[in-house]
Amino acid sequence: MTLKEKIESHRARVGIIGLGYVGLPLACEFVRAGFAVTGVDNDAAKVDGVNRGISHVQDVANEVLAARVGAQALTATTRPQALKECDAVIICVPTPLRKTRDPDISYIVAAVEGIATSLHRDMLVVLESTTYPGTTEEVIRPKLESTGLSAGKDFYLAFSPERVDPGNPRYNTRNTPKIVGGVTPQCTEMAAALYRTAVETVIQVSSTQCAEMIKLLENTFRSVNIGLVNEIALMCARLDLDVWEVIDAAATKPFGFMPFYPGPGLGGHCIPIDPHYLSWKLKTLNYYAKFIELASEINSNMPHHVVTRVVDALNTLRKSVKGSRILVLGIAYKRDISDVRESPALDIVKLLADKGAEVVYNDPHAPEIAMDHGILRSAPLTDELLEGCDCVVIVTNHSDYDYSRIVEKARVVVDTRNATRGVRAAPGKILKI
Repeated sequence: MTLKEKIESHRARVGIIGLGYVGLPLACEFVRAGFAVTGVDNDAAKVDGVNRGISHVQDVANEVLAARVGAQALTATTRPQALKECDAVIICVPTPLRKTRDPDISYIVAAVEGIATSLHRDMLVVLESTTYPGTTEEVIRPKLESTGLSAGKDFYLAFSPERVDPGNPRYNTRNTPKIVGGVTPQCTEMAAALYRTAVETVIQVSSTQCAEMIKLLENTFRSVNIGLVNEIALMCARLDLDVWEVIDAAATKPFGFMPFYPGPGLGGHCIPIDPHYLSWKLKTLNYYAKFIELASEINSNMPHHVVTRVVDALNTLRKSVKGSRILVLGIAYKRDISDVRESPALDIVKLLADKGAEVVYNDPHAPEIAMDHGILRSAPLTDELLEGCDCVVIVTNHSDYDYSRIVEKARVVVDTRNATRGVRAAPGKILKI
C-alpha cells in the first residue's frame, strides 16, 4: 500500500517530534481524524503525563487527551527509534535564539538525525518549527539524503509553519489555515493530502523557502506594527496625550488603518524571536533589515518605559522605588494563558528589583516563576495585599481581575494594557503607558 493510499484510508501512522504547545494539539487532531499517532519527546515527565492522559498544554483539556490516549491511538515515548514504524513524521520542536540573537536550530538538527536512522521509502517528513528561509533545503534535505534516499523520489519532504495562537478561543489547530510547501510538487501534494485529513483549509505554495518566509512575514508584520504603536505611546506620553484614545479614534476610519495596541513589551514563542531569524538570514546576504532591528529596539525597551512610569507614579506619593513594595499583576506574556516565555513582566520584575524595590506578583494562571535569584510564587490577591503595596502595575490584563476593586484598593496604579478603561478613579491615581 502506498503512502497516499494509507493517508486516504487513514491507516498511516503519524509520528510527531515535540509534544509542546504545537505538537500535542496537532497529535490530538490527527487522532480525531482517525490516525494512530506516536509522539516523541525527550522530556520523560511530559511523556509520562501524556500517556496517563494528563495535559501540560492549556489548549488541550485533560479529558480530550485522556480520550485520545484511552483509544490507544496516541502513545508517547522518549525513544526516537519508534519513528521506524511511522509513515509520516512531523517536527514540532523549539527554535530559540542564542544570546547573540543568532538562530539556534540545534533541536531541529537533533530531530532530523533521529529521523535519518528511521527513514524509509515512501515516508513523509514535515518541518513545522519556525526557522529561516532555506533551512529545509539546506539543512534537513542533505542530512536525510545522506542515507542514500532521494527527496521527491524515495521520500517526501515539506515545510508547514505552525500558526498556533495559545489561548485563542476562536482559532485552533483545526480551523487555522495550513500553509504547505514541499521540495518538489509531489512533496507538496503529499503533505497537503495528510493535513487535509485533520485541518479544514490547506494552502499549497511553490516551495519550502516560500512557506518558511510566510511565517516570518506574519510575525515580522506584527512586530513592526507593535513597535510603531509603542513608539507612538512614547510620543503621546511626552505630549500628555492618551494613546489609547488616539488609536481608538483612528480605528474608526473604515479603510487604510488597522489598529495595533501598545504594551509593556513583546512576549511569547514567536513575535520576539521570529523576525530575528529573518534578519540573521539577510545578514548572510549582506542586507541589513532596518525595520526589524528598529522595531526590536523599541519593543525591547518598553519594560524600561514601564519602570519609568512606576517612578512617576511613586513620585506622586513622594516615594522612591528603592524600599517601595510593588505588586505586578500578570506575569504571563498575554491575557488568560499560563505561558511566561519571553514575557516582558519578567524584565519588569528584574528591573524593579535591581532598583531596590520589594516586588511581589499575582497571576492566577502562573503560580510560580523561576528568576535568577530563585523561585517567585504568586501571592493571593487580597485587599490587604493591594492596600499594603505602594504601587500596582498591571502588566497582563487577565479577565479574572476585578479592575474596579484593584483601583479602589491600590494607592496608585500603572496600567500598561488599558485594562482600567472606564474605571472611575481620582485624578492621578491611574498612570498609563
